[in-house]
Amino acid sequence: MTKQTKKSGLDWLDRSLLTSPYCYCLCLSEEAFHAELKRLGVPERRWPEFLKTTHAHATTNFFENPKDAENCAIVTMHPAGKDRELEQIYALLVHEAVHIWQATKDAIGEHTPGVETEAYAIQRIAQSLMFSYKEQTAKKPVRKK
Repeated sequence: MTKQTKKSGLDWLDRSLLTSPYCYCLCLSEEAFHAELKRLGVPERRWPEFLKTTHAHATTNFFENPKDAENCAIVTMHPAGKDRELEQIYALLVHEAVHIWQATKDAIGEHTPGVETEAYAIQRIAQSLMFSYKEQTAKKPVRKK
């Protein structure tokens, strides 16, 4: 259990009410996707396509991590180029966040969550994916030699 900052000398505990049964991440290249599948120990014969179809712009790949039997979801997409605006990328990430939420509901046996619970869950997943996208595509300062 993680702790939050100390207030009044007491240790305030993590206020999360639900821990997702899925670990998830965002992967922006086929090479990185294959490297992660290899690192996780997924047999090559079970590797899914980077994008499920030729017209897909993003895909969420679900599988069980063979090393620890943990449920995983890897969202794959190519970073924005001249053909897509940042808002379109974020809309795709929200779309994939919904798929992660749907799988989460199934995994915990919840078929009728409250509307606010569902909205907060999708917001949190989408926000995490958006921050990951921003971090992965940020221009890194070039070091002078």
